[in-house]
Amino acid sequence: MHFKTRSDKWFDRINYLLLAVVSLCMIFPLLYIFSVSFSTTADFVQKKIVLWPSHWDFGAYQYIFGTQTFSRALLVSACLTVVITIFNLFMTSTMAFALTHRFVGYKLILGMVILTLLFSPGLIPSYLMVRNLHLINSYWSLILPGAISTFNLIVIRQFFQGLPKEIFEAARIDGAHDLRLFTKIALPLSKPALAAFALFYAVDAWNAYFNVILYINDTTKWTIQVVLRQMVIVSPPDNNLLTSLLRDPPPPQTVQMAAVLVATLPILVIYPFLQKHFAKGVMLGSVKG
Repeated sequence: MHFKTRSDKWFDRINYLLLAVVSLCMIFPLLYIFSVSFSTTADFVQKKIVLWPSHWDFGAYQYIFGTQTFSRALLVSACLTVVITIFNLFMTSTMAFALTHRFVGYKLILGMVILTLLFSPGLIPSYLMVRNLHLINSYWSLILPGAISTFNLIVIRQFFQGLPKEIFEAARIDGAHDLRLFTKIALPLSKPALAAFALFYAVDAWNAYFNVILYINDTTKWTIQVVLRQMVIVSPPDNNLLTSLLRDPPPPQTVQMAAVLVATLPILVIYPFLQKHFAKGVMLGSVKG
């Protein structure tokens, strides 16, 4: 049984204190956004908002969900996140599994993959490629260019290579082909890694912002992050429009905070369901004792 010394106990206390301070610094903005979004106009004007609404008001949420633009952007982002996550995982995992085998041209393909990690084509060549493929104003412009993350590909490939080779050899003796090895052995054993990278891909897809502005000119196809930018920075909600839609309209700042909270909430909700696998997946590549 290990007994902690006095210095170890003080070290733990300082660590807990620092973690508590960092956690409060991260939670406070979310609590403030939550409080402002549910506060009444009077409380906002008189600055009575701290960490919890004094008087509850749902006018800001009635406004953002009553506008077709915000609801449509929310649906677009949700659908794109699901499609991009599944597509990227499929492309990354299949290529990573293929690169665990040695075949003709194996080193050349692996070298080209690593080369893309070191050198980016740049913004203008990427835009010209998307335009020449006639993908402007198409959701494929958001899906295809980032179908495979080179870093994720290399890490997943290393994970596949670390799986027991005896299992694959026994399956081959029983007549299993490569596709069956991939779907019945490699994927089930790789749930922690796939869950971790699914979360990475989902967060990137949900927060997609620059590529949407670059490739999507049709405002009806905008994602939630671009619409949120319009509401917060470019064109805040108009008081006259709020008055025409609601009898007791909230301040534009309250509407902005409600939009920020709604745009942030989905990722916060998804994370607990992947936490069990995510904790194991982020340890990929760590030193084993």
